[in-house]
Amino acid sequence: MASRLIINADDFGLTPGVNRAIAELHQAHVLTSTTLMATGAAFGDAVAIAHANPSLGVGCHIVLTDGEPVSAPHSIPTLLGEDGKHFRSSLLDFMQALMRGNIREEEIECEALAQVQKLQQAGIAVTHLDTHKHTHLFPAVARPLLRVAQRCSIGAVRNPFEPAWSSRLAPNAFVRRLQFHILSMVGKRSFESLPQLHNGNMHTTEGTIGVSATGQLDATSLRKILHAMPEGTWELVCHPGYNDAALNAITTRLRATREVEREALLQEIPQAIRTVSGLELIHYGQIGQPHRDYERSL
Repeated sequence: MASRLIINADDFGLTPGVNRAIAELHQAHVLTSTTLMATGAAFGDAVAIAHANPSLGVGCHIVLTDGEPVSAPHSIPTLLGEDGKHFRSSLLDFMQALMRGNIREEEIECEALAQVQKLQQAGIAVTHLDTHKHTHLFPAVARPLLRVAQRCSIGAVRNPFEPAWSSRLAPNAFVRRLQFHILSMVGKRSFESLPQLHNGNMHTTEGTIGVSATGQLDATSLRKILHAMPEGTWELVCHPGYNDAALNAITTRLRATREVEREALLQEIPQAIRTVSGLELIHYGQIGQPHRDYERSL
């Protein structure tokens, strides 16, 4: 069996510079998929780019930390921080509230539904769902997320768990690897046993690669990951963009590294297509289809 790879850029809609990088990479045939933030400052620009590039798979990047919700604040009080208007800005605070049972699953479902419907109302054929900061590592987020996917006729979801072979290749990422290893022990079995996935009603991948390398995904680390990739269907998560004034005004830890990732994709993906035997590039909307040459669909 050949390897199938979804190359997905998170944070579509964050800034015009992030959007431009995603469009350029897709047009260069080195990026197949992206996930759009319904709450992103450059949402309208991203929607226009998506319509102009129909071969780009576009999912919904569900945001439950950082920024403002789509739903009315009074309808999702347990998802909000102290000001009652914005999500918790800290992933740790979100995790603690979730594990203490202080966040209601029905409110996660309400907000995720509102974000997906905003994309669909803008004419986006949503290919899949994932979450900002991989919050659906936790069953209490994954369960309502899959209910929303079914309700909105979305056929795929990111597998948020990184395989050990990929995480070991991330440079200088011991702490991040340890964090994801602990979270994997808590949630991986629960995720795989969710009925939508267990029964085959929802598509996903064998795992998501490049998670531990986020913020350090340069050409060298990307090359190592791609050449170590075994047979199966995988997602490579990336965060390309331009480090410009608009990005500087946004709360994000990824700034200069977005340009490093953009250059790494341009350099290494064409090389991998030539050298990795049987490699096929797809997006999430094609995950359940027979193997074919992605290039022919561009």
